[in-house]
Amino acid sequence: MAKGEIVAGFIAPHPPHLVYGENPPQNEPKSQGGWEQLRWAYEKVRASIEELQPDVILVHSPHWITQLGHHFLGVPHLAGKSVDPIFPNLFRYTYDVNVDVELAEACCRHARDMGLVSKLMRNPKFRVDYGTITSLHLARPQWDIPVVGLSANNSPYYLTTEEGFEEMETLGYATRKGIEETGRRAVLLCSATMSHRHFQEEPDVPEDMSREHPYSMEMYQWDMRLIGMMRRGEMKKVHELLPQFVETAFAEFKAGSFTWMCAAMGYPELPGELHGFGNVIGTGNAVFEWNLVKHGLATPANGRRSISRAVQPSVASVARNDFGSGPSYGGAGPSIGHSSTHRYAE
Repeated sequence: MAKGEIVAGFIAPHPPHLVYGENPPQNEPKSQGGWEQLRWAYEKVRASIEELQPDVILVHSPHWITQLGHHFLGVPHLAGKSVDPIFPNLFRYTYDVNVDVELAEACCRHARDMGLVSKLMRNPKFRVDYGTITSLHLARPQWDIPVVGLSANNSPYYLTTEEGFEEMETLGYATRKGIEETGRRAVLLCSATMSHRHFQEEPDVPEDMSREHPYSMEMYQWDMRLIGMMRRGEMKKVHELLPQFVETAFAEFKAGSFTWMCAAMGYPELPGELHGFGNVIGTGNAVFEWNLVKHGLATPANGRRSISRAVQPSVASVARNDFGSGPSYGGAGPSIGHSSTHRYAE
């Protein structure tokens, strides 16, 4: 069996409003559209996934919350109705999901071997959370690629943020080992919003775009600072700043999806491609792609790898070897409004 590999990672935010605005047949409520800049951004994600031709899509959702341990979907087929508990008026979605159980079992086993409390979800009547369903629908509405869903253990909340991120990093390493062992060609979805302060009241017409704007100037500035770093490929700085970002901007990255994805990819110091940004009830949502095939760090669907000149040897070696050391989460990060020359500059 050929060694498996991760071919791309995406930040794939999950506001149910985006599914509502698209009016797919699986969703009961119907809209007049809305949130087009984000829905059009997902069209680029769909095109990339079509080109990458993965065997499986793995998604880590902050809305499948497990108090004890990290859980993996472990049932071959799951079907039912997923309802957003906050926005049931927007999202009542009938889903039908095929799960790559072999890969889930391998990832779960490696997570246990690395010291994490991990478990397979074997309940055939389990209702999949709306975060998982929303990100998967927006990324691949055909539902023709098997998936692996991972839960959000609450460690970043009942431990310190830094300790929680270290646990999510280990989960990423275990995920990568499972992918390599099973020979899968895999895409990762970080199902998460950036700044996550949101308005308390919804307009009478939810899709009224005249009511959509950032929650505050501070939240918008934080989102733009992190997005700028990710676009420039300053990923070390992003991870050093992450604890301050999640605490100040109430960012949903705190649940660990972003750290899990980056650790699984080997923390490549690569620029991400921003497909779109938009606000949903005040929250900041960025659709981002790190395409490892384009940078020569993964094999294209046709089997011919080309090394990108933009990738330095040290980056490539970190991505291909046993993960590297990862970031340190001890820094406080710069204050908003300061110049870009700060103590993380190299």
